[in-house]
Amino acid sequence: MPDDDYLRVEAHACPMTSCAAPAGSPCRTGKGKVAVQYHTARFRLVSALAKTLTVATPPVRKPGTLWIELPRPAAAGAEPAGHVRIGYARASTVRQFLDTQLDALQAAGVTRVFSEKISTRATTRPELDKAVALAHEFRSAGVAVTLVVHEHKRLGRGLDLAALAEQLRAASIGLEFLTGELQGSHDPSGVVFTVLAALSGMEREYIRDRTLEGHESARSRGKTIGGVAVTDDAMLSMALHLRAQNLSLRDIAARLVITKGKKKGRHPSPATVLRMLREHDGAAAVPTTMG
Repeated sequence: MPDDDYLRVEAHACPMTSCAAPAGSPCRTGKGKVAVQYHTARFRLVSALAKTLTVATPPVRKPGTLWIELPRPAAAGAEPAGHVRIGYARASTVRQFLDTQLDALQAAGVTRVFSEKISTRATTRPELDKAVALAHEFRSAGVAVTLVVHEHKRLGRGLDLAALAEQLRAASIGLEFLTGELQGSHDPSGVVFTVLAALSGMEREYIRDRTLEGHESARSRGKTIGGVAVTDDAMLSMALHLRAQNLSLRDIAARLVITKGKKKGRHPSPATVLRMLREHDGAAAVPTTMG
C-alpha cells in the first residue's frame, strides 16, 4: 500500500453507521478502539482502491488504542487562514541551559514556545506533545502551521523521530530548523521527514559502533568494562568450597565478603557469584575440550 493511501481514505467520512468516523480520523471498532483496517465501504470511495481487498490502518494511527477524533482536513483548494509558528526547545538534562535555543526561537518570530528538560530516551515528552496538539488545533481551523526547532536532534532520534515526522506530515504541519544539517523550512510534502529518520538512525548506529570499538580496545589492554571487579581468587576459592557443600547461590553469597573497592565489606550478589563460578567452570573446561 502506498504511504499516502490512508490519507486518501480518510479524506472521506466512513459511511458505516457502526463507525461513522469523520474525515481525518481512522475507522473505529464497536468497542471504541482504532480499527486495524479501514472499513471496505469507506476505502472503496477512493476509485484507485475500489478493487482492493483490505487497507490496513498505519502505525501512525495506533491501531488498537482508544479512538479519538482527529482534526478534520481543510477543504480542498481552501487557502490557509493565516500562518502560525510554534517553537519547541529541549535539553537532555537539568544541568543544560535552554537560553541559546529560546533566544533563537524568539528571533525567528515564533508565536508560542514550549520547552522542557528531558532525555531523548523518555517515552513521553509532555511539552512536545502540547506543541504538536496546539499545531493540530490550528490546522483543524484552517491555519497553516510550522513547528520551529533549533536543531532536528531536539525532536528525538530513530523510530520515535520517524513516527513524529509522519504524524506532522499527515496533518500537513511544516517544519523549520534554525541550525544543523537540515537547516531551513521544510514543506510536509517533502522528503525531509524520511531524511530525518534516516539521519537519526545512522547517528545512533555510529555511536553504538564507536562504543563497541572503545570497549574492545579497552579489553585488549586488559581493562575491565562496567566498573571495578569485586571478585578475587580468595573469594572464588571459598565459593567453590561452599558449592561443594551443595549450598544455594544465595547462601554462598551471604558468606562471602568483598575485600576491595567501593563495595568493600559488603556481600556480593547471587548473580555475581553465579557469573564468577560460570567463568571458572568455562575456563576449566577448555583443556578437556581441546584434548
